[in-house]
Amino acid sequence: MKSAAVVNYAPEKGSVAIRELDRPAIGEDDVLLEVANVGVCGSDLHQWTADHSWPVNYPVVLGHEFGGHIVELGNRVTGWHEGDRVVSETAAVIDTNNPMTRRGLYNLDPTRKGFGYGVNGAMTRFVRVPARCLHPVPDQLAFEQACLTEPCCVAFNAVVENSRIKPGDRVIVLGPGTIGILCAAMARLCGAEVALVGLAADQHRLAIGKHYGCEAIIGDATEWAQKVDGLGADCIIDAAGTSITLKLAMQLVRPNGHITKVGWGPQPLGFSLDPLVQKNVTLQGSFSHNWPIWERVIALLANGQLDVKPIIGGVWPITEWHEAFEKMHRGEVVKSVLKPV
Repeated sequence: MKSAAVVNYAPEKGSVAIRELDRPAIGEDDVLLEVANVGVCGSDLHQWTADHSWPVNYPVVLGHEFGGHIVELGNRVTGWHEGDRVVSETAAVIDTNNPMTRRGLYNLDPTRKGFGYGVNGAMTRFVRVPARCLHPVPDQLAFEQACLTEPCCVAFNAVVENSRIKPGDRVIVLGPGTIGILCAAMARLCGAEVALVGLAADQHRLAIGKHYGCEAIIGDATEWAQKVDGLGADCIIDAAGTSITLKLAMQLVRPNGHITKVGWGPQPLGFSLDPLVQKNVTLQGSFSHNWPIWERVIALLANGQLDVKPIIGGVWPITEWHEAFEKMHRGEVVKSVLKPV
């Protein structure tokens, strides 16, 4: 039985196409998941446009933001049943003996391989998933929203775990993509005042930030940063996919403040880091997520505290992946969601 899949088949720009793939075989500790919905991530777009900075095992099925129903169980899988509604974490391959994995921080295992670049992802009808990656999805949470658990977890890790934002903090988020908007929403849940910053071309995406009670700023955010006492914002979340925004972050942050960098930017830095030293600023990287973060985020989605509907720009069948990618690439929608056919 073959299914249509969105495959990144080579490293050259534009090397993505629909291919027909066999239903995957599963191992003893895996389940076979029938995908209900899969989100398109900026990293999927980066592999399509060939401006990514991570190794890819070509050919590979794209897609790592997904949920669906279990249709088959491996021999050693316990605690799950056929028909269960689930979402899956992204760490498809980890080393159980790695010191980071043994601390529960398997997202930081350097040998980790994720869906959509290291192993086949979910932009198809069936995907093989290790049972350890699964989380149950409550009935009241639709898969169109549940499939975005993963980017919400990226935001939770950046804002709650790695930035420790407190009520009353003033936070600036640079970059109004999916992760930037979700970081802004998460900072609002933490009780912060939040400004979301982008370019003139980002007006549509900045407007979505207003759904979450954020101030939208085009261009220079200095005035907002210095509004209270002239010293700068407590925390800057750098969610832009470029390196130069770190220079902006250093200008906007207050002395003894905090910068969290969650956006990937492969460009080399062409500026001094002296302001980081002079201001006594903490610079924190934030990557991926782990099990307790997923449990907490699913609870937030299910109880309505975190609503991802405003960022979903549409749902397309997998065979129309190109339009879904293009609309995100051009900034017409924040998040495209695909549905297998």
